[in-house]
Amino acid sequence: MNKHIIQKVILGFGFSIASLFQAKAQQNIQFTQYIFNSLSVNPAYAGYKEDWFAQLALRSQWTGIDGAPRTGQISIDGTINDSKNVGLGLQITDDRLGPQTATSIYANYAYRLRLDADDTQRLSFGLAAGITQYGLDGNKLRPVDGEDTNLPVGKISNTIPDVRFGVYYYNPKFYIGLSAMDLFSANQSNGLFNQNEGTVQNIKRQRHYYLIAGTLINLSEDTKLRPSILFKEDFKGPSSLDLGGMVIFNERFWLGGSYRTGVDLWKKQYQKGQSLSNLNSISAITQFYFNERFRMGYSYDFIISKLSSMQNGTHEITIGMTFPRKNKRLLSPRFF
Repeated sequence: MNKHIIQKVILGFGFSIASLFQAKAQQNIQFTQYIFNSLSVNPAYAGYKEDWFAQLALRSQWTGIDGAPRTGQISIDGTINDSKNVGLGLQITDDRLGPQTATSIYANYAYRLRLDADDTQRLSFGLAAGITQYGLDGNKLRPVDGEDTNLPVGKISNTIPDVRFGVYYYNPKFYIGLSAMDLFSANQSNGLFNQNEGTVQNIKRQRHYYLIAGTLINLSEDTKLRPSILFKEDFKGPSSLDLGGMVIFNERFWLGGSYRTGVDLWKKQYQKGQSLSNLNSISAITQFYFNERFRMGYSYDFIISKLSSMQNGTHEITIGMTFPRKNKRLLSPRFF
């Protein structure tokens, strides 16, 4: 078999496995460059930079495989008053995987408690509310049984409301955050796509919990080290752990990487009768500030699982723009 046939077989096998689990859940989106804007994993992060900040993120996963995941997200957040106690944010995301699509919009609100007189540390509580439109294109499905009445004919879609919650603490040298994503959508027990001859189960995302943490270490006057971790858990599939580190030169050029792996904290139901590898990916990450307002980041994920020979890696680009308050200088650099 040539490479293209093998790729189609792998994707087909993946969709078959999903159907065995009745397509009850779709994995949450995860960006390698979440470290530059953690609003994607925690609504309490809204307003952290205080000046208004907008970011565009584009991710192309497993390039070279037809139907592989592609994700785009645009977000903006900042504080709304001089006390900086309230942070607001807006996120619009479009995610595509083979015949599946998920387009969402979330409004974020964060109340930021000031913990010291110098305003160097805050504890933030965040809430996000939004909707996600899930879609399924039956024309892209290739069932073994052509008479399968459980599969849709043509394109179908449905919209589900949802809520996210998070807590985020930071000071100049350390941050930690906890969040719960997709709190409502996971409770939808009814079929999402109803057909005349049957039902296709909900392909909505599964509820996920995130832990993020990191610190800032001064290596010299002009060089800093920023290690970080991200732990993601849904209590059904594999637990995921990201270990990362960035070296910051002159507050403008960031260079580093991360290692993503599965971790086995306890035995889960999906592991029965299976021996799945925890290997995932190694990432190279860079970010450059062209000036105080404009920055760009790029990352490349090198897959280290058995999928590595079937695809050409994952590319991710982020573009960020800061909008300082009127008649005020930009704030000191925000490293978290």
